[in-house]
Amino acid sequence: MIYIKAFILPMIIIILIGNIFIKFIKNINFGQQIREYGPESHLEKAGIPTMGGLMIVFTFLLITSIIIDLELNTAVVLFTTFFMGLAGFLDDFLKIKFSRSLGLKAWQKLTLQTLAALIVAIVLIYFNDTPPLLLPFFNSFELNSILRFTLTLFVVIGTANAVNLTDGLDGLAASVTVIVSLSFAIIFYLLALEEFMIMMLIMAGSCMAFLWFNSYPAEIFMGDVGSLAIGGFLASTAVLTGTEFFLFVIGFIYVIETLSVMIQVPYYKLTGGKRFFKMTPIHHHFELGGTAENKIVVRFVIITIILALLSLSSFL
Repeated sequence: MIYIKAFILPMIIIILIGNIFIKFIKNINFGQQIREYGPESHLEKAGIPTMGGLMIVFTFLLITSIIIDLELNTAVVLFTTFFMGLAGFLDDFLKIKFSRSLGLKAWQKLTLQTLAALIVAIVLIYFNDTPPLLLPFFNSFELNSILRFTLTLFVVIGTANAVNLTDGLDGLAASVTVIVSLSFAIIFYLLALEEFMIMMLIMAGSCMAFLWFNSYPAEIFMGDVGSLAIGGFLASTAVLTGTEFFLFVIGFIYVIETLSVMIQVPYYKLTGGKRFFKMTPIHHHFELGGTAENKIVVRFVIITIILALLSLSSFL
């Protein structure tokens, strides 16, 4: 059955190539650069291989291009995933090449993300029968083209960066993404959007297999190449199907990670150096509060499962 293949095939591929890939990354000295102002406990992670997201992106693109029939919408999803992954790859490469915790400059990264988001928005508004926005437990509604175009840019760019911020603990981004992807696979099944459902199953299988190596204690990190690609994938599928608000609810962990940073920065500036959280993104706040890293990950996954079940119940 194609649904089982879509979920299992990426798991087999990534688990089989994982150790080989990790050894290769070690041999070329592509190790993680740790932020100087991060938690002290993370200093021991310096040098652990990164850019493991290449396995996710490569496997996803390969299997998707083989299994599903490409048409405009699915091609846009693949392009967005690839282009966001490319932006992340450049960011990771510069960090490693120059041995620093920052790669691309903020404006460079935002420019690349905006280009990808513009493609999605243009296709949605001008080359599609724009689907209505679906709300959990409420009726669907329409937005005019300008507002929908703006919302698309916000969702694509915001989600890419939100997943990127979430990727700060061993296994966190990948495990949350498994739940989000499986939940959307069910939603797309109920909406009779088979191609999108299959893509979600492929992403879920890819991220689950990546956890084989990325769960605590991580043997390899996802890197921006993985987190930005995943964010671009989730956002583009949600936008093209009108399920942006389901992504907001089910992916609430992505949202709260981003909101914590958005609260912390202005609060720090307005109060002359005081902090609202001990450290952001918010998973670091809990770390500094004494909660073990793997426990934070499990709790965030539980929250995601609860929100996914609540969202899916709106179809009953």
